[in-house]
Amino acid sequence: MHQVLVATRTSSTAATRSARAGANAALADGSQRSAFVPAVTSLLVAFATVGATIPLFNIYRAEEGFTNGDISVTVVAYSAATLATLLVFGRLSHHVGRRPVAIASLLLLAAGSLVLLDVHELVVLIAGRVLMGVGAGLASSSLSSYIVDAAPVRPAWLASVASSQTVMLGLALGAVSSGALVQFAPWPRELIFLALVALLVVSIGLVVASPETAPRTPGAWKSLRPHVSAPPHVRSLLGVAAAVLLATWSIGSFYQAFVPGLIEGDLHTKSSLVLGLVFAAYMAPSALGAPLSGRFEPATAQRIGMVTFLTGMSGIITAIAVHALGVFIVATLVAGVGQGLAISATTRGLLAGSTVTQRSPIFSVVYLVSYAGATIPALVAGQLTSVLTLPQIVLGYGAFALAATLVTLVAAKNPVGSSNVQ
Repeated sequence: MHQVLVATRTSSTAATRSARAGANAALADGSQRSAFVPAVTSLLVAFATVGATIPLFNIYRAEEGFTNGDISVTVVAYSAATLATLLVFGRLSHHVGRRPVAIASLLLLAAGSLVLLDVHELVVLIAGRVLMGVGAGLASSSLSSYIVDAAPVRPAWLASVASSQTVMLGLALGAVSSGALVQFAPWPRELIFLALVALLVVSIGLVVASPETAPRTPGAWKSLRPHVSAPPHVRSLLGVAAAVLLATWSIGSFYQAFVPGLIEGDLHTKSSLVLGLVFAAYMAPSALGAPLSGRFEPATAQRIGMVTFLTGMSGIITAIAVHALGVFIVATLVAGVGQGLAISATTRGLLAGSTVTQRSPIFSVVYLVSYAGATIPALVAGQLTSVLTLPQIVLGYGAFALAATLVTLVAAKNPVGSSNVQ
């Protein structure tokens, strides 16, 4: 009888402990979910800060004498700084936690904004953009991983859409807000950066108040050695992922480096707001295309997205050839929806089956490839501005988009175990 009582008590104690462990796990899970909105908000503000500089490029050109080549150098400097940061610090948040790296990223973006309050020389513009590049690199790996860690389980596509498309939406909001303030508000060269510094401080507060989702693990110093790796289960997907990311992000850098001059010289408007809206017309529709990708398997969504993207690029080339601003904006919207479909499907495929420890390396690879797409074509195109016209340069980008689309149509595949609808 005693043995039965002991066994009963032991069983009851084990059950109680199991129930408590389950309750604690559920509580921890619920606590982590509370970090989702602060993480999304912080990533949105981070890339709004990056996008805010774009409508000012034409002011710098007009008032400081900067050339298209100068502006392309600043775009390359920003992207190169982001690339270098991802190479060195891309895995750091896995070892020291998402929050410390996220806070550092927001502080660097605030520092870059303060530098850009007084731009009269190219070196100052480059310095501000380099600080923003380092901040964006840290934000790309830490806040994107933070979002995926904290995202609700349903809908299943939310984590990949929020982590990939918040960047695009932030760039769009930053460009439009900046364009409006430059055109209609006082202090056209300063007010947007002062406002963004305030928002960055609020974002830091939100992150500080949020729970950590990635406990500290050994190896932080070792992780700083430049190293790029992806989990074995995603390596077969990397070829098509690279084609999608290189092509779509190259057009994003084209809009930063060359569209300011194109809008003024070829499409005949000097409006900073129009410039911000045109840039947003490429970035913002990503948020519309992204949820649509959840209706298809990743490979199908990649194919649909890249064909849509190529259709938009064809319209962009046509609009530039005939000097039609309306056609240019419509084609930009189409290309934006296509990139949203393609990028979200790519991210969803790469994240399928990933663990917490694998997410930061995956995002490091994603953003390394993305910023390579933003950097290398812009660097080459910038060198060609002395011998080619902008309409001729955009043809090269169109050829790049065609090649990437063909690769996607032929080689896209689903991750192992993917379902039809995510």
